[in-house]
Amino acid sequence: MTDWNTADLSFERQIADLEAVVEAADCREPFTLLGISQGGAQCIRYAVRHPERVSRLILYGAYAQGWARRKDPGKARENDSIAELMRAGWGRNNPVFRQIFTSRFVPDATDEQIAWFNDLCLKTASGSTAAAVFQSRSEIDVVDLLPQVAPPTLILHAREDAAIPLSQGHVLASGIPHSEFVELDSRNHILLEHEPAWSRFCEAILDFMGMAAAPAAREDAAFAALSAREREILALLAEGLGNAEIAGRLSISDKTVRNHVSNVFDKLGVWTRAQAIVFAHDHGFK
Repeated sequence: MTDWNTADLSFERQIADLEAVVEAADCREPFTLLGISQGGAQCIRYAVRHPERVSRLILYGAYAQGWARRKDPGKARENDSIAELMRAGWGRNNPVFRQIFTSRFVPDATDEQIAWFNDLCLKTASGSTAAAVFQSRSEIDVVDLLPQVAPPTLILHAREDAAIPLSQGHVLASGIPHSEFVELDSRNHILLEHEPAWSRFCEAILDFMGMAAAPAAREDAAFAALSAREREILALLAEGLGNAEIAGRLSISDKTVRNHVSNVFDKLGVWTRAQAIVFAHDHGFK
């Protein structure tokens, strides 16, 4: 499973790897299985093959059909081109070839996060192996297995996921009995910690698992002094938006935004945007 080069990248080999991991873990009781992206199909196959072992199934950004099986010639040509670029340039010091792949996974990432992801790709696979894995996943098709999935299943998918289309989440939800579907407001296949979709993801999983989330902090009395518009401004500040973005979101002028931001600072007793965001987070702003 950890070889740098491997000849067998078949779906059945991947299932065998998962079975080996479960056996090594020596799980004595039924367990919850989490399948992310291409791992979702493996988890579906495992749950069908070993229904007595899986108590719950969680699928995030997963798919039942690889891109070669989705009857979309345009996307198939696009992904074939990406695979060829991976073979040609993945291992080069210039990260541009890898970034064609990684930017689809985290379009809203910072430059630093993208650079880290590009470096991770280089460390974990050669270009030929990366392209072979990419191509092998394109042939995945577990649609016929979906009605056989027995455990309760939670399916989560980002609305504008550029790596795996939302329609694949719908395929899973419509085919798996006893499933719940949660659509997340994000463009990222890999969710980022600061975005609201990450909090929604965590909440949905805790609820599905029957685990109570930590009680929300009681909102500080200082927020009562804010007008409705100032509360909107603070909420957008907490999302990381700049003045121009806030102005565009609320259809008001930059000057009006600056005035509101100044009022928010005065009422909360803070001096900077960072302080306002931390204050809102730590004092239960809703």
